Amino acid sequence: METILSIDLGKNKSVACIFDKKSFNAKFKTIKTTAAVLRELVDKVKPDIVLFEVGSSAGWIADMLNDMSVPFKVANTNHPAWKWRNNSKKTDRDDAYRMVTMYLNNSLPTVYIPNKEVRQKRSLVNYRQSLVGRITQSKNTIRSILSSVDISMPSGKKGWSQKSLEELKKIAINIQEIGSDEDFWRGELYAELEVLEKLCEQLKNITAKLNSLAEKDENIQLIKTIPGVGNRVAEAVVAILDDPHRFKSAKQVGSYAGLVPRCYQSGQMEKNGRITRQGDSLIRALLVQVSWLGLRYEWMREIFDRVQKGSKSRNKIAIVALARHILVRCWAMLRDGSKWHGSVAMVKK
Repeated sequence: METILSIDLGKNKSVACIFDKKSFNAKFKTIKTTAAVLRELVDKVKPDIVLFEVGSSAGWIADMLNDMSVPFKVANTNHPAWKWRNNSKKTDRDDAYRMVTMYLNNSLPTVYIPNKEVRQKRSLVNYRQSLVGRITQSKNTIRSILSSVDISMPSGKKGWSQKSLEELKKIAINIQEIGSDEDFWRGELYAELEVLEKLCEQLKNITAKLNSLAEKDENIQLIKTIPGVGNRVAEAVVAILDDPHRFKSAKQVGSYAGLVPRCYQSGQMEKNGRITRQGDSLIRALLVQVSWLGLRYEWMREIFDRVQKGSKSRNKIAIVALARHILVRCWAMLRDGSKWHGSVAMVKK
């Protein structure tokens, strides 16, 4: 290997480091972050490998380099090994050069970039979850508006029933129709109710599309044979794990999702801390959610009870252990192409 091309990506402009391994000479160049410019640079430099950071542009750059048959690695800037500490100077050039040095030292933390189809499905899954968050925010805003004028709403789901929403619409007024001596909160309520309605409609459409895709995806249908696992968890697991054969062990799978504990070691002392929380946060949230809901199934309850050891203070530890176990089961099923063959019994009340 003679030439390494390292690129610190920016939204509009990027900094490229052209490193000659033989002479240890590094040249820097500022370029526009466009496919045409990057392709021209790669054609000109003819690097043995290209290094760049993970980010919104990483997908199309990976596609371009694959088309050009140019090897590449994508730096995981969220990894602890990448974090800058006690550095008074940090520039784009420093980042580009640092990727080179870490790569040469075999210490560059990297991230897997799936193909375009998988990335699109991941994006849709995450977009749906963002809609759920925005709907929750809108509902909280509505409750806040009403609370400011001493109007109470039914708690929980009852507050968002069709009947309750119709009652709210009766007291809401378009802001353009409100006089200077009237209550502007009614206009705020009108606007926020419209936002909520549109968000709920979009969530309905996105969910319908994901359900349609799930029906045609054999891997999702395979995961759904696990008692207590539905479309949302199955589609997230399939999209995020992608190729199950890229993982060599169950430990790697748990680590990829950030569901393994941090390890602290010094001399004779060694202890585990909280989970690393590295990797995709959505899959962790969904697995924890399905773990709580799945305690009505005997096989999940058995794992939970074994880790909890009868101590309520260990509830969260047990739930995380169960979430990790569910993920590993999903991975093994995808790897082997096998359906669920465990217990489907429910916990007796």
